[in-house]
This record gives sequence, C-alpha cells and structure tokens, in this order.
Amino acid sequence: MPSDPIDGNGLFECRLCGNCCKGYGGTFVTRQDIEAISRYIGTDSRKFVAEYCQLSGQKPVLAQRSDGYCIFWDKLCKIHPVKPPMCKRWPFVKSLLVDSANWQIMADSCPGIQPDVAVHTLEKHVRIILSEE
Repeated sequence: MPSDPIDGNGLFECRLCGNCCKGYGGTFVTRQDIEAISRYIGTDSRKFVAEYCQLSGQKPVLAQRSDGYCIFWDKLCKIHPVKPPMCKRWPFVKSLLVDSANWQIMADSCPGIQPDVAVHTLEKHVRIILSEE
C-alpha cells in the first residue's frame, strides 16, 4: 500500500494509484531509513545506497526507475512497513506549511486528495501529522 489510510477529516483517501511514488525529485532517506530498509530487503546499508539510491547534492534519495516511479513501486509499495517518513505522511508534507498552494498542485495528480480545503484546516492537520513523529 503506498500510503497509510490517513483521512485527515476527509482531506485524503489513498486510492492506491501510485502517483505519489512518481517524480517529485526522489525521497530523501536518513541513516535510520537506510538501515531499516536494508534489513527489510536483506542487504547491507552500503550496498543498499549503491544499488537503490541516487544522490541529491550529498544526500541519498530513493532511486527512480526510467519511468519516473520509485524503485520500490510495483503496483504497491514493496517496502511499505519500513518506508521513509515522507512517504508515510503523504500528502501531509511539511512544504504545505510554507505554501499551501502545493495542496492543489498535488491534488492535480492525486485522485485521493480533496482539493477544496480551507487553508487553516489543512495547515492544522499537517501540524498534527508532523507532531506525531
């Protein structure tokens, strides 16, 4: 499953389309993410970074296939139990607190996002999600 069923008061319902796993410049992974995913797929962390990540600046991001999808997307997330926090939070990402207009941009590609949401409702829910980490 690409995302957990966070409803956010009707703001989002995952439709398992995988659009959130495509493009957007990759998903940053922390040392903890790398270790957890490596254990889950049965490899060591150095091999994981070499085979499953790309660098963005000096930071590793999950690699994307030639079709733009995350390397771990195959009609469902193949690392769902250990996916990075950014993936778990989707679509309630920190950038929405910087510019809530990103919600509409995301809604244009995600059929599970309710596009007509009051900014204060959206920002409140994003803050709640972020505070739970």
